[in-house]
Amino acid sequence: MLVPDNVHPDQTVYYNGAFVLKAIQASHSTDFLDLYASTIELREMSMPLFVLCVDWLYLIGLVKFNDHGRLELCS
Repeated sequence: MLVPDNVHPDQTVYYNGAFVLKAIQASHSTDFLDLYASTIELREMSMPLFVLCVDWLYLIGLVKFNDHGRLELCS
């Protein structure tokens, strides 16, 4: 669930996914661990939450892995 009613809103995948998107926009194409490092500069989050955010962004078609295995925004 993206926005459960029993969790503080700033701990949701929906909210933290915005910070992951912001980090990807700044780099255009990035390695997974480099993206995590860029994201935690914007907002402190655990690795499991970061992975859930990237999974969610991939599932809704906002990010993709290119031929070199780097994450980038979908066009």
